[in-house]
Amino acid sequence: MENLISIVEIPVTDFSRAVTFYQSILGIKIEEMEMDDVKMGVFPSHGETVNVVLASGKDYQPATSGALIYLNAGNDLKPVLDKISKNGGKVILPKTAISPEMGFFALFMDTEGNKLGLHSAY
Repeated sequence: MENLISIVEIPVTDFSRAVTFYQSILGIKIEEMEMDDVKMGVFPSHGETVNVVLASGKDYQPATSGALIYLNAGNDLKPVLDKISKNGGKVILPKTAISPEMGFFALFMDTEGNKLGLHSAY
């Protein structure tokens, strides 16, 4: 087993707005699909074992507490962080050093009311 985490679902209320937000800040193309009564936006995985999905349905409610998801922002999270406010999100904690070995992190609120983090090596 390479990774203990397999799928991460980010709950959203306005599916189109959330897709636009994440595509804009991360520079990715999100694949849209439906499964039963749930709209899903699948982030590109590039062969990775963890899949990130935007999920919109009656059982999905955005949250600011509970498990915190950190998205990989590449080598430097600052360019991604700079796009958050411009695209309707809110920076909660700016780029902050963890340690030389563990890199940096930041916290933000997305357009749907979810609290998430970013992580980068530099």
